Amino acid sequence: MNIRFGTRGSALALWQTRYVMAELTAANATVTAAYEIYSTKGDRVIDVPLPQVGGKGLFTAELEAALHAGDIDCAVHSLKDLPTEQPAGLALGAIMPRADARDVLISRSGMTLLELPQGAVIGTSSHRRGAQLKAIRPDIQLADIRGNVDTRIKKALDPDGQYDAIMLASAGLDRLGFVDVVTERLSPEIMLPAPGQGAVAVQMRSEWDGNAHFTALHCVDTALCVTAERAFLAGLGGGCSVPVAAYAVINNGAVEVTGRVCALDGSTVITVATQGTCETLADAAVLGAALAEMALAQGAATLLAH
Repeated sequence: MNIRFGTRGSALALWQTRYVMAELTAANATVTAAYEIYSTKGDRVIDVPLPQVGGKGLFTAELEAALHAGDIDCAVHSLKDLPTEQPAGLALGAIMPRADARDVLISRSGMTLLELPQGAVIGTSSHRRGAQLKAIRPDIQLADIRGNVDTRIKKALDPDGQYDAIMLASAGLDRLGFVDVVTERLSPEIMLPAPGQGAVAVQMRSEWDGNAHFTALHCVDTALCVTAERAFLAGLGGGCSVPVAAYAVINNGAVEVTGRVCALDGSTVITVATQGTCETLADAAVLGAALAEMALAQGAATLLAH
């Protein structure tokens, strides 16, 4: 069976797709795989801050359309880019083992977040990162930054550039071999990740007859954790552009999930946590939804309305 993949054309997206293809063909001797590159709205509109581009699925809609049309059999995504609700007829067939979910700081001076000078400029296109940065360092100046991983790194290290530092996801840097440029990996206590960060998901048609080939690739523990995180985001009614963070781990058989909602200026931070035994994805979704209710009871809706 030949399986047709769809992917974005960035170096990271291609790495993730080739990784999934290699794992798939290694696990299934009768399977071959090929991929086709698609350009998404998020890739094409690079001169506008992401939250202002608007709409759901900025990095996924074109791939989902190709799935519906039958032009491809599956699409590989960074899970944090996927809207929490799957379109009708589509499903997540496999969630790969999670990489490092933390965020990292890259500073041209080699200074850590707390060492950066007063009023330092940090580049990020994420409201989640920006809000948490302001909560830690209210003096920090935020500046939007777009582009692929390698483009952002060049901007960060440019001695004449506008940024004293930038923030990126650890997983992407590790996958692309940019470990040497990392100044600091920020703990979840300081910088809680985006729901699903560090996880790669394979999306396919719900009734596609090839989905059984992906069973061996699916990581149950990762799926439980990211399902709880995404349910927290969904319970708040938020998308990838809102200042919402969530991170779950499995400890002694229980899923421990922490969620955070911030005012954009960092002046108010609501952090909630809960845990529970989750035997199914439905259990994890219930846990995440309950955590969202805890945040809403503390005033999260007011923060998200601004």
